[in-house]
Amino acid sequence: MSLRDRILSDLKDAMRTKDSTRVSTLRLIQAAIKDRDIAARAEDRCEGCDLPEIQAILQKLLKQREESAETYENAGRLDLAERERAEAEIVSSYLPEPMKPAEIAEAAQTVVSELDAGGLKDMGRCMAALKERYTGRMDFAKAGKEVKTLLQGQA
Repeated sequence: MSLRDRILSDLKDAMRTKDSTRVSTLRLIQAAIKDRDIAARAEDRCEGCDLPEIQAILQKLLKQREESAETYENAGRLDLAERERAEAEIVSSYLPEPMKPAEIAEAAQTVVSELDAGGLKDMGRCMAALKERYTGRMDFAKAGKEVKTLLQGQA
């Protein structure tokens, strides 16, 4: 079962059980994917967006939910922060297991050595390679810090 099919199936189940938070979150995910499909068709990719693009969409939605929850918490709106965290949990259930910090460090080291990166000027190439290989699993903010540290050590 593809990720799209799983989301649709889960949406139907949530509608049957009247789980309003799950229904609204899954509809939000579907809307974001459909929006990206429309953009892909405009680029002459009739099949729509592929799995890595869907995973990138989910990561973006997850990050938005986490940032919103933090903002609400700082503003003293714990009810809204709790709702955002519940939505983040639903979104994260469709992403693969996130990489641990040690795995991120190892992947960064591998990419830096494979690309024979020699300094900060190669940061973009390294990050592009990581995004190509680990979309949906890696926290690229942490990976960027790791790559930068490695490249600064070589400069």
